[in-house]
Amino acid sequence: MKHPLFTTALLGLGMLAAVPRSHAQTVDRKFGVSGYVTTLQYRGDLGSSFWDLRNATYGGGLTLSRYLTKGLDINLSANQSLLRFPGQENTFTSPTTPGNYATARRFSANITTFGLGFKLKLLPNSPVVPYILLQPGLAVVYSDRYIASAPTVSNHTSFGSFDGQAALGLDFHLTPGFGIFVQAGQHYLDRDDDRLDGVGSGATTFWDKYDRYMQFSAGLTANLGKAKDTDGDGVPDRKDKCPDTPSGVKVDVNGCPLDTDGDGVPDYQDKCPDVKGLAALQGCPDADGDGVTDADDKCPNTPAGVRVDASGCPLDADGDGVADYLDKCPDTPAGVKVDATGCPLDRDGDGVPDFQDRCPDRAGPASNKGCPEIPAETKKILNEATKYINFDFNKATLKASSYPKLQQMVQIMNDYPDYSLSIAGHTDSKGADDYNLRLSYERAASARKYMLDKGIPADRIEARGYGETKPIASNTTAAGQALNRRVDFDPYLTGETNAAEAKYGAAPTVSEVKAAGEKLPGKKTTGTGAPRSRKAPMKKAPVRKK
Repeated sequence: MKHPLFTTALLGLGMLAAVPRSHAQTVDRKFGVSGYVTTLQYRGDLGSSFWDLRNATYGGGLTLSRYLTKGLDINLSANQSLLRFPGQENTFTSPTTPGNYATARRFSANITTFGLGFKLKLLPNSPVVPYILLQPGLAVVYSDRYIASAPTVSNHTSFGSFDGQAALGLDFHLTPGFGIFVQAGQHYLDRDDDRLDGVGSGATTFWDKYDRYMQFSAGLTANLGKAKDTDGDGVPDRKDKCPDTPSGVKVDVNGCPLDTDGDGVPDYQDKCPDVKGLAALQGCPDADGDGVTDADDKCPNTPAGVRVDASGCPLDADGDGVADYLDKCPDTPAGVKVDATGCPLDRDGDGVPDFQDRCPDRAGPASNKGCPEIPAETKKILNEATKYINFDFNKATLKASSYPKLQQMVQIMNDYPDYSLSIAGHTDSKGADDYNLRLSYERAASARKYMLDKGIPADRIEARGYGETKPIASNTTAAGQALNRRVDFDPYLTGETNAAEAKYGAAPTVSEVKAAGEKLPGKKTTGTGAPRSRKAPMKKAPVRKK
């Protein structure tokens, strides 16, 4: 005999097979639908078929489950199965003998149960979850009993009864949205008149008083629903520790952006995703901590705390090649050569750096621009030399008496190679101006030539003529005129203003006049060459001895 619910159960199993795979049944996916097959085994007044599979019968059912807590589900189940017990007349396993055992030898019953169960999940986080099911419900029984005296004659009865089931089972979570389960439980009916098998035993103990049966089930479960996932990263909000992850960003199991190198900078923002780095440098490393990533750092071993430029190298404010943190002279002018400490070179060690030192290879005071000073005694020789330099009458030819003093000046120039010498010729006021001017030039040039012939470089001696324009005494007396007829010798540092020019003002040097292709002014005094006249005032007085 088939109950209509059996057909419904089979249809339900077919529908369940068509359910698409869903996500795992959790607090976010609270509903599950299960379809299963069952077999029942009887134990009662007629005997027991517990654990006996020789005359197995089958059925099936559907269960709708609802997640309540991590350890508890509630189930609404419907099941239809056939329970059958074949046996021989007067052969029973019941320990009691009174009653109407002779009136029946076997029975067959269609049992439909509806239950509201409570499923206690043990180890809910495990892939295999053991559970306990306690399920009160209602049973509807359609039973046929066959009597011993007429095996083909049956006694039909139907009734409804309270049904209580206690079961143990295992859930196997094969995928997040699909699983299987197996379950073994025992059902008790509350009818004490034994209408299930039609035999009353008269027993008084709980285990023997009530007819009961075991139900073995195995089935499939699909978990339905969809978790709320605000940022769409595949991790439900309930588990998502980073619920605002930008769209398309790969995340870990916690819903947070992947951070391959574990530096706290997510890969999608990390310019160096495979190497631990700093958040301030977009996840790239900075071994020396100077704020420039190692990949861009041209000086990756800069000491801690040292200020660096954009390339990661220590700052060098004055550009002398010595980093500021090592530079003891950080304001060195551009282009100046420096030593290892960043200070300007001072080869002669006189305290005047080479770039300011007119004499970088000879020590001298800063007051003399780093050059040796000419001692006062030597300067005196030069200042008094004019007294010892004599020329032939009215000529520019040196007298032999001048040679010792000129030789002495040659020695001074050799001793002080950083100095140049200014030779300035002067005359008194007697005679024509242009004549006097030429004569002063030629006498200065004669003294210069002597020194050049002794090896003094030409660029270290300048000769100028001032004529009668720079007297040092009155020309109205013979004594004053004698003082005005002179040749001055004045040393000065090479490169500085010519000493004669500093004292008397500008006048062309003999070299400059000749370089310009001009002749010295005035009448020729040396007997070589004709003078080219210049436009200069001429005095009427006759030429006198000079």
